[in-house]
Amino acid sequence: MAERGRPRNFDRTAALRVAMEMFWEHGYEGTSIADLTSAMGITPPSLYNAFGNKEQLFREAVEFYVARDGGTTARALREGATAYKAIEAMLQAAGSAAQGPDRPRGCLVVLGAANCAQQNKKVDEFLQGYRQGTREAIFHRIRQGQSANELAPDADAGALADFYATVLNGLAVLTRDGASRTSVQAIVRQAMAAWPASA
Repeated sequence: MAERGRPRNFDRTAALRVAMEMFWEHGYEGTSIADLTSAMGITPPSLYNAFGNKEQLFREAVEFYVARDGGTTARALREGATAYKAIEAMLQAAGSAAQGPDRPRGCLVVLGAANCAQQNKKVDEFLQGYRQGTREAIFHRIRQGQSANELAPDADAGALADFYATVLNGLAVLTRDGASRTSVQAIVRQAMAAWPASA
């Protein structure tokens, strides 16, 4: 009788990392169950037993990505000595992290479900939630900077947060398209030139 479900040597974390890389490289709709099971080295029943379905696997893969490869944004915002330094480090980290030789280019949260079909709208909304969370984190870091007199108190924190979130997302697209490190650094310098002077 054939063995069903998860093989005994199934390494869930390793399989999840492989799934994350597949979704990162090819996007949600560009990655099939057959692609996933082949890359993960498991059978379809094993995938369904371990992760539920493709959408649930994608959600878990995104969470895995954010906690590891995609955590540079939150870390930069948290650890920056000033709001300016935090935003600058966030943009620089996004550009450099997306260009590693052993990983897909770009950002899974930004690019993982671009142009989803209607039946996959929930997947796109899931990623929108992450992107909105990043925008809110940028906004709060800017407001902290205003409270510390690092920038003018009448600066529009909302507009600045929208601007830097847009630059962050744009860097994901540019790095996916093969932008050089030099180009990314130039973009970061230009973006930081828009930072409002302190009071």
